[in-house]
Amino acid sequence: MSICIVYFSVDGHTRALAEAIAKGSAARLFDVTALNEADWRALDSAGAVIMGAPTYMGGLPTPFVQFREEAATRWDTGQWRDKLAGGFSTAMHPAGDKLNVLTSMFIFAAQMGMIWIGNAETGAPVVAENEGINTDGSWVGVTASVPREGDEILSGGDLETARLYGVRMRAALDKWKR
Repeated sequence: MSICIVYFSVDGHTRALAEAIAKGSAARLFDVTALNEADWRALDSAGAVIMGAPTYMGGLPTPFVQFREEAATRWDTGQWRDKLAGGFSTAMHPAGDKLNVLTSMFIFAAQMGMIWIGNAETGAPVVAENEGINTDGSWVGVTASVPREGDEILSGGDLETARLYGVRMRAALDKWKR
């Protein structure tokens, strides 16, 4: 079964997180601003759909909302029922109200009858050897904060957290679809 990652990204931060998740899950990436009929067929046949968007003023950006509106046309047919789902978001600040975006994605997935898979990685100081992992402390989904200094688009720890989430999603799909 395939995993599809649908995302919206402006400055590359959210795309970088999507690419890291894809590395861990062997998922296909889809930019919500460029979906065609073949992409929608891939999403409809996928075993899991992972959604990602930056947090804008505590909410979802318009292009991602438009994607959800189109995807919601599958609600009455149950086309996405029992697919696995998950989410991720980026913001400038460590809190940045990213939980609101993840909650919005979760509610959408629940209304579509999907099964939500959260983040399970615990970082330091709880697990000392996991320095840099899940630094935002988000378990609903993966979150990352835009670095304030340097040339990195995201921290290595945030990218590794995303990759590990991809591994988790692949394992969950393999278990779910047995």
